[in-house]
Amino acid sequence: MPDSTPLQSQYAAQIQSDLDSNIAEREQIAGQISSLQEQLSVLENNHALLASMQQAIGPASAAPAKGSTKGSTKGSAKAAKKTAGGAAPRIPQARTAAKSAGRATKKQAKPAVKAKASGNTPTLRDLVANHLAQSGEPRSAAEITAGLTDAHPQRNIAGTVVRNTLENLVAKGQAQRTRQNRSVFYTAPDATSATTAKESADGDVKKGADAVTPATTG
Repeated sequence: MPDSTPLQSQYAAQIQSDLDSNIAEREQIAGQISSLQEQLSVLENNHALLASMQQAIGPASAAPAKGSTKGSTKGSAKAAKKTAGGAAPRIPQARTAAKSAGRATKKQAKPAVKAKASGNTPTLRDLVANHLAQSGEPRSAAEITAGLTDAHPQRNIAGTVVRNTLENLVAKGQAQRTRQNRSVFYTAPDATSATTAKESADGDVKKGADAVTPATTG
């Protein structure tokens, strides 16, 4: 079988890069569609609840007709004022009930999404962190993607998503990034860096606790 020419290699690399970008965009759009569907479901439930409450309250009372005498006008005005005062508190109650229903629906939807996403399958973040810890040497994003794909062929792992995950780990001090010429490599953090990051986090927590502790007087 003849060797691939440099031009063919460039085309293959470009096609693979475009394919990874396409997969990442599809996953992002799919997540947005799922979120919008949940929001639409909440709005539809709120609409049905408000419509049933409006039907139960009934239409607004018609304005009193002008009487022929001052006595009838005053009596109609007082009756209308009394009726409006008795019906006014129902509107806040309806709004409160609608908000409560919306919150309950969102609370029910969020655990379902979390359960579907978590399950017993490790997240890509965990897989990347474990891969760095086990490799023990600098690895590029492409090498990490290839290693995870070989280890987990049942999962669709995109190179762009792996690269974003690595940058997030670096930002949180859970990975280290080095450059060699034009290449970028990632490694697991050493023990000294991990200890320093933990001590810094503990110090911030302690400062926050001291700031919120009320002063006692003797």
